[in-house]
Amino acid sequence: MKHSSVLIVGCGDIGIRTGGLLMAQGWGVAGVRRDSSKLPAEFFAYAANYTQSASLDFIAPLEPDFVLATFNPADRTPAGYKAGFQTAMSHLISGLGSHRPRHILMVSSTRVFAEALGGWVDEGSPLTDDDPCALEIIAAEQQLLTSGHNASVVRFAGIYGIPGSRLMLRVRSGELSHSEPVSYTNRIHRDDCAGFLAHLLQLVDVGKTIEPLYIGVDDEPAPRYEVEAWLARAMGLEVRPQQRLSASVEQPAGRGESSHKRCRNKALHNSGYQLIYPDYKSGYNALLAQN
Repeated sequence: MKHSSVLIVGCGDIGIRTGGLLMAQGWGVAGVRRDSSKLPAEFFAYAANYTQSASLDFIAPLEPDFVLATFNPADRTPAGYKAGFQTAMSHLISGLGSHRPRHILMVSSTRVFAEALGGWVDEGSPLTDDDPCALEIIAAEQQLLTSGHNASVVRFAGIYGIPGSRLMLRVRSGELSHSEPVSYTNRIHRDDCAGFLAHLLQLVDVGKTIEPLYIGVDDEPAPRYEVEAWLARAMGLEVRPQQRLSASVEQPAGRGESSHKRCRNKALHNSGYQLIYPDYKSGYNALLAQN
């Protein structure tokens, strides 16, 4: 029996984890990144910078059954987002030529939503029109979804799961965000990112139809301060009011981080995927247990 193949473009941590899950099911996995030496030895490895013209023209002859695009901005400016998303997507579609994979998945971000005052959003909620960086992500999504390829976009929020993250270091130092005004956050463990992406590809592989858009988050949006205070206590630290960031201490900056929303994941559940870590407590408890 012939197993399916997947080409992962921009194959970083999430791509490697997704590829590992599919490889365990017998899939052939190829990864593309600038430094291909960082890919697992079991992957077919290709070195390319997807922001450069014609950089992905080698893809068509490979004829992958599936493509997973896990792009990142070249830098944190609008130009960096354009290079890392809109330009990269143009190069991917061009590189596929006349080849039509069975499905293309793109990893995106919930930053694209317009909601910024703590309201609920789902896949059909309005998109921002005033965040230059998010607009470049949206442009890449639209390129893919209108390209004529069978394709879907997964918008993740707050990916975590790396030991010693910046948040954990900040909380350990006693610097917590303000409790007021409330700022909601959404997150998903990196193991669930990989698990969900692999799940969607496997659904298509067995002939199932999947949605064009998904929000990838866990079941529990929560106020930023609530998460940080719980994490501090879980780390054995005492939470004191004076430990909160003072007005003179820089809060998380940038519209994508400072605006807040609560994301629904109904489509994720409707797909049949079961979260490994359905809330931040289970996810961070597992992470702390690794230390």
